[in-house]
Amino acid sequence: MAVLCAACSTKEQARQDVWSVVKTEGGLISGTLKDSVHIFRGIPFAAPPVDELRWREPQPVKPWADTLACVAFGASPIQNDPKPFMMWSEEFITPAKPLSEDCLFLNVWTAAKSPEEKRPVLVWIHGGAFLSGSGACPVYDGEALAKAGVVYVTINYRLGVFGFMAHPELTAESEHESSGNYGLLDQVAALQWIKNNIAAFGGDPSRVTIAGQSAGSMAVQSLVASPLAKGLFHGAIAESGAMTGRPSMPLNEAEKTGVALLKKINSESIDALRSLSADSLLALANTLPFGSFFPIVDGYVLPADVKSIFQNKQHNDVPVVAGWVTGDADLVLGNIQSPTQFKASAQTRYGNRSAEFLKLFPAEDEAGAKVSQRKLALLQFAGYPDRAWALSNQHNTYVYEFTYVPTDKPGFPNYGAFHTSEVPFALHTLKLWDRPWVEADLQVEAYMSSYWINFVKTGDPNGKGLPEWKKYEATTGNVQELGAVSVAGPGKYAAEFEFIKSINP
Repeated sequence: MAVLCAACSTKEQARQDVWSVVKTEGGLISGTLKDSVHIFRGIPFAAPPVDELRWREPQPVKPWADTLACVAFGASPIQNDPKPFMMWSEEFITPAKPLSEDCLFLNVWTAAKSPEEKRPVLVWIHGGAFLSGSGACPVYDGEALAKAGVVYVTINYRLGVFGFMAHPELTAESEHESSGNYGLLDQVAALQWIKNNIAAFGGDPSRVTIAGQSAGSMAVQSLVASPLAKGLFHGAIAESGAMTGRPSMPLNEAEKTGVALLKKINSESIDALRSLSADSLLALANTLPFGSFFPIVDGYVLPADVKSIFQNKQHNDVPVVAGWVTGDADLVLGNIQSPTQFKASAQTRYGNRSAEFLKLFPAEDEAGAKVSQRKLALLQFAGYPDRAWALSNQHNTYVYEFTYVPTDKPGFPNYGAFHTSEVPFALHTLKLWDRPWVEADLQVEAYMSSYWINFVKTGDPNGKGLPEWKKYEATTGNVQELGAVSVAGPGKYAAEFEFIKSINP
């Protein structure tokens, strides 16, 4: 027995030695080991985007001489003070410190036994309205997925004014005559780093799936639309967000935001903004309306309106999982109208088709009017755009609606199946979310994360022991309901989709 234990110990030591140092383009790095998973946090994938590199394309890292200890998360992107709010408890929030403009780091979890294994790769792009978020949020942890055979990566990218400000002077500086999509360029740079380096962690650069939620989902769709990301990923998961759900702002309009920002400091030179401290620039940007910084049609990263790119089938066509959470409606729904107001609005908008509309979205009483308004908001925000994406795709697309309500936390309001609530189920991180979970929650986590893992491995979420999830087709239109159990929903919202299509071609 002693000999056997010694042999096991030697084998484990040899495995640790394989991962004690990993060679990357920038230099050697080391990480940590936790329960058979090797974790490398805070790996720089681009040069710090500060000083003269503020509002420029990400540049390669400067190589380092000694082994870089990647044992703690790097700084999260600079943003307003991260604090829990509403339904988003601390598990969903960016760590309070450190925050910095120098934020271009990624993190890798791998349980591969050697670099030769070539495991599939999942790259997680965080949400946060392109204003907040981080690859270090607790519910994005990769331990469980790594144990399931996936090399898992989370990334940071520039946010807000740092990541998405356009200006005529910046456009003139650029050899591509563009500005504004620096955050998306960071994501492309991270994917390029993954292509060049992930094999050293046991990952397969030819099997990379990008995934994200909310703004991260919109980023995923932007990358699918961008010619710059062609060949850098081979599958996409888009949770609760679509760029095609809203018109894409053109560069000349977005530049006006940068001009307006300069006027606030009585200057016309971009150097004046570059000379501001990061904190001062963030405070200045906070004086602009919410939503001022967002991906735009810059002619380079996004050469055209995202909706038209998909309609013309000019996107990077890969297998897709796309869907939404029923609580997404509350994210985009404004003031609830009374039945009388809703009917009057329908008449104004749809004229002689208002009766057809009100049959699909009835408003005979207060409760019915509220249900219809939530359904309409939900389908306009994510449902219809995801359907359009599915029908523009040659590869299989799997569409879902997450309806499961997580177990209540004592003393905490019940927000239902709220925006972002599906993420810990998909990433198998419920244990990192402080709630008194019951067996029903764990069963949802088990089947949902299995779907996601299967998709990352094969491009198809289906697998042994799972309810069949059929691809979305024009004739059947299956929307898989991910609730207490997974149930097929052929033709779900078909009539509503057809009406929306007829008024919004």
